[in-house]
Amino acid sequence: MTSFAKVPCTIVTGFLGAGKTTLVRHVLENAQGRRLAVIVNEFGDVGIDGEILKSCGIESCPEDAIVELANGCICCTVADDFVPALKGLLDRPSPPEHIVIETSGLALPKPLVKAFNWPEIASRVTVDGVVTVVDGAAVAAGRFADDPEAIARQRANDESLDHDNPLEEVFEDQLLCADLVILNKADLISADQRRDVVGEIGKTLPRAVKVVEAENGQVPVAVLLGLGAEAEADLAQRPSHHDAEGEHDHDDFDTFIVDLPPFDTPQVLIERLQKAATAHDILRLKGFVDIAGKPMRLLVQGVGARLQHQFDRRWPSGARQGRLVVIGEKGLDRTAIEALIAG
Repeated sequence: MTSFAKVPCTIVTGFLGAGKTTLVRHVLENAQGRRLAVIVNEFGDVGIDGEILKSCGIESCPEDAIVELANGCICCTVADDFVPALKGLLDRPSPPEHIVIETSGLALPKPLVKAFNWPEIASRVTVDGVVTVVDGAAVAAGRFADDPEAIARQRANDESLDHDNPLEEVFEDQLLCADLVILNKADLISADQRRDVVGEIGKTLPRAVKVVEAENGQVPVAVLLGLGAEAEADLAQRPSHHDAEGEHDHDDFDTFIVDLPPFDTPQVLIERLQKAATAHDILRLKGFVDIAGKPMRLLVQGVGARLQHQFDRRWPSGARQGRLVVIGEKGLDRTAIEALIAG
């Protein structure tokens, strides 16, 4: 079977909160009848992103064609989770015409691309392209870059200090594997900042890769799908910080779940979350909240102290339990964060 007969798969990667799920939802809503399937991976045990995608109600991508892998980062669970999930989709009576894979925000895409060479699936699928979504505002704010002068001062006082930046490392690995970069949230930064961010991205990219600016993940589907990269046959051009390592872990990051009581209004919760995110440098917040008297659940998402909320769909019968996923660098003070949220 030639590569042209294989089912194309698009890997959507990008750091926590970059807008991957919004981009994938845009693809589903503009599939124009193309039969799609989605594999979505979470860092943690609660599948928030999968729930968001299932609320689309798109006929060409029904809920049973959205597969959630919420028990570990996809780049570390290829054999146990990803390959069986992919085979399950391919073995359906009406297999998908294109598969979109949304990785965890902490996943390294290269191990996932390598998995497409596994004998069980190599003849049936190909990586059409790796699309890396970048939060333009976060890059402009210096989230992924150290202050060289500050590091020099620290090293002068203590040369034994380890200054590796785990955020920057993951961010760079996601760029190094890209076939297309989406500079998302471009509306949140100025034209000069956009130019500077594109320049910073270009310094990391190992080869010529197109950078497309976007707001809310709104990119023409024809730009995202059909790249024809066959990335699994091009691994040498996709360097990684972890090429010399046997495996990848996430010891630099913490995640936990906060069970939330009902709130009278969204504003009270949002104010508390902003205080908690600012005080504890939280990277990512996402979850569903029960607002008293409202039949629909409130979807809350945050990158740092930047928070968004909207009512997305009705609560499932008997399931009005608010839950929030909190992700940050190692050492999060869970007790203090929960206290701030509880008020």
